[in-house]
Amino acid sequence: MIREFLVWLATQVGKGPGEFDPSWSDSLASSLNFWGLLEGTHVLSLMLFAGTIFVVDLRMLGGVFKRTPISVLSNRILPLTIFGLVIMLATGVALFYAKPLLYYHNIWFRLKLCFLVLAGLNILWFHLVLHRHRDQWDAQERPPTAVRLSGLASITLWLMVIIMGRFIEIGRASCRER
Repeated sequence: MIREFLVWLATQVGKGPGEFDPSWSDSLASSLNFWGLLEGTHVLSLMLFAGTIFVVDLRMLGGVFKRTPISVLSNRILPLTIFGLVIMLATGVALFYAKPLLYYHNIWFRLKLCFLVLAGLNILWFHLVLHRHRDQWDAQERPPTAVRLSGLASITLWLMVIIMGRFIEIGRASCRER
């Protein structure tokens, strides 16, 4: 069922009336300049997003900016984090749309999505459970164990998302060799 939807998405959406008219997905995938710009923008926005997340996570671990309350650091960095996230998600969806079947069959892409879900769950856990008691640990040089574990999980999961994203090309290259 998912595969059929992806075939329709790749071959029918935006397709012209002619037999050889490309779909929007085909047009995007075959556009050398726009594809490179899209991929580059995705990587740059990922760097912005991950870089800002890592600063806050390292503070949660008690490793950097020990005298700065986590809330102050987070509030200053949050607009950049959100900007990076929005651009990263938009470009990621567009990259997927260009080659949905290729990504669907790629184990590294699937693993990347699994780590994305886990990273999202870690964010929810932090904001719904740990963040409620922030006033008790916000200014501590070394936050409580649960906060540090959330920071460590965040760094680990986002690194895995990035690594799996880079491995997607390995999966694509091995598909071309067959």
